[in-house]
Amino acid sequence: MIATPRLMFRKYTLEDYAFLQQMTADAEVMRHIGRGTPWSPEETLEKLQVFIGRYQASEGLGLMVAVRRSDGALIGHAGLVPQLVEGREETEIGYWISRDYWGQGYAYEAAEGWRDYAWRRLNKSRLISIIQPDNLRSVRVARKLGMTCERTIQHKGKNVCIYSIHPS
Repeated sequence: MIATPRLMFRKYTLEDYAFLQQMTADAEVMRHIGRGTPWSPEETLEKLQVFIGRYQASEGLGLMVAVRRSDGALIGHAGLVPQLVEGREETEIGYWISRDYWGQGYAYEAAEGWRDYAWRRLNKSRLISIIQPDNLRSVRVARKLGMTCERTIQHKGKNVCIYSIHPS
C-alpha cells in the first residue's frame, strides 16, 4: 500500500462500515458525490461491498481508507478508481475527506500520493478526476496537483469537468 508523510492507506473491510456511514450520512461531504445527498445505511453497506469487491476485479485499485499516521484516526478515503467516461476506460484519482479534517491539506496529500503511485508503480500515462464545477475544494486540489479541465460533459446525470494530467 501507499503512504504519505501524514497518511497511510489500507483496503476497506466490513468492519469499516460505521466509519463510512458517518461520512456518507453527512450532507456536506455528500453534496458533490453521486446524486448529491446522503446515503441510507443500506446504500452505504451496498457501496462498501462494491468498494471491497473492486479490489480483486480491478487489480487492487479502488478507494482505500485514509488513516492518519500520528494517531490511527480514519480521516477519509482516496485511491485510483476505474471509470468509464464516454465509452473510454479511465483511471480516476478519487478522494473524500471527513468534514472534521477539511482544510488541513489531507485531500491534496492523498491525491498527490496516489498520483505518484500511479506514475511510478502502475506506469499510468493519464489520470483524471471527475469534478462538479461548483465543488471548489476539489477543483483546487486538482489544479494544485497539476490537472487541467479538458472538457465539460454530462456524466451519470451530472454536469462535470474532466480534469486530467499526464506524467511530466
